[in-house]
Amino acid sequence: MNRKPRNPLVAAAKFRRAGHHGKTTKALRRAETSTLVRLLKNVSRNGREVSLSAALAAAC
Repeated sequence: MNRKPRNPLVAAAKFRRAGHHGKTTKALRRAETSTLVRLLKNVSRNGREVSLSAALAAAC
């Protein structure tokens, strides 16, 4: 049984991982929700009315 040798470059490429390049959509959605909740809590603590668009603009 004469087997063909394996390509050593394929094994190296298979085990190499690029890693994550950014947050997932789930993490982004959760961050936006928590930011909104935090802003709404701050507005209710201060007792003054602030438009939602102004509050979101201040957060960014």
